Amino acid sequence: MAQEKSRAQQLVGDIAPKLAELTDEVLFGDVWARPGLSPRDRSLITVATLTALGRTDQLRSHLGLALDNGVTQEELAELATHLAFYAGWPAGMSAATTLKQVLDAR
Repeated sequence: MAQEKSRAQQLVGDIAPKLAELTDEVLFGDVWARPGLSPRDRSLITVATLTALGRTDQLRSHLGLALDNGVTQEELAELATHLAFYAGWPAGMSAATTLKQVLDAR
């Protein structure tokens, strides 16, 4: 039986196979696995960064991962509220609406 494709392979494996490979092997296989921060902390950092940068496509999947890594819905809502003052109101609102979509889909 063929191995299930990773999310990166599903998204860009056919058009950017090296990017998908680096995502799987380096980003998630090495960087996310380093012992210096917990997966929960890495998720909070990643969600905050994606929110501040307005990267809602990646934010959607990382909000789901954050929930899987033990970050609560309340913490993610608070993160969006807090970042509205540091990254801009649209960034906070986008994060909150994206969080709502992620929660509704679960």
